[in-house]
Amino acid sequence: MAATMFHQAIGTLEPRGHIGNSALHQECGSIPMRLMARSLKFGTGPLKREHYGSRKRSCGSIQSSSSSSYQTSECNPLNGNTSKKPIDVSGEAALILIRHGESLWNEKNLFTGCVDVPLTKKGVEEAIEAGKRISNIPIDMIYTSSLIRAQMTAMLAMTQHRRKKVPIVMHDENEQAKAWSQIFSEETKKQCIPVVTAWQLNERMYGELQGLNKQETADKYGKEQVHEWRRSYDIPPPNGESLEMCAERAVAYFTQQIEPQLRAGKNVMIAAHGNSLRSIIMYLDKLTSQEVISLELSTGIPMLYIAKEEKYIRRGSPAAPTEAGVYAYTKNLAKYRQKLDEMLH
Repeated sequence: MAATMFHQAIGTLEPRGHIGNSALHQECGSIPMRLMARSLKFGTGPLKREHYGSRKRSCGSIQSSSSSSYQTSECNPLNGNTSKKPIDVSGEAALILIRHGESLWNEKNLFTGCVDVPLTKKGVEEAIEAGKRISNIPIDMIYTSSLIRAQMTAMLAMTQHRRKKVPIVMHDENEQAKAWSQIFSEETKKQCIPVVTAWQLNERMYGELQGLNKQETADKYGKEQVHEWRRSYDIPPPNGESLEMCAERAVAYFTQQIEPQLRAGKNVMIAAHGNSLRSIIMYLDKLTSQEVISLELSTGIPMLYIAKEEKYIRRGSPAAPTEAGVYAYTKNLAKYRQKLDEMLH
């Protein structure tokens, strides 16, 4: 069942190839290209992929730990219950990817891009259902885009998690924001999950198509032209981003900010968008530019990867948590679920 749901989410592509290191287009609408260009130094790292460096970004009180056990993590799932031993997750970490639920402009068939549009009622339900599917998987950190539909999806999903930890958005945009959002209870901190928002994980910026009806745009410019704008790898819509440009910023952020957390044993959830997540999957699965343009992601369907031994192991979309065998992908996830059962029943 898990495999079936996964193929519904991303099709039947087999991973091969890799992301190309191509230059950014200079025009990208409202995306801060000066910052983007500064962020794209080529780098290397322990997880063997082609890496893109990125601008260093402070994440408030979030620190990368060299420990591979939950015992020393400030926001780890079992802190705050000293009667139970920490679960050892040495050598592996879980990575969950979720495309946001249906937005109001998805419903109206409008190009959305970087316009900040909230979820529909259906989108809210999709986010809650996604949360049920991952309710037994440990989560130490959450990354979202800067757009409300991705943030709503992450927050609603976490209302279903069995650990009942509270996702807290980290505000580090200036000193006052950091000071005003401090938490002064160490016990409360242990029951929090830090949420980091990043514009680099935003949807592809659709330029002059944003706000236009997709069918009307096809009627005006022709289906072939609109299909080229939407599905080609390196051709952007007027004054917008191509998928290649979106991949440059999204993968750079992933390798510089998120991968170090996975290497430190932190379990990470990313709630983002179709094109930014396609870009990250392209990197994880070493897809070619031709394979990635065929990759389709359903709204509200979580995807699970295991980061282990310098590689990513794709585990598909977790089925409902009532199915006992689904989470036994690794011994550590099975132990985590067993520990949850002991603690919460």
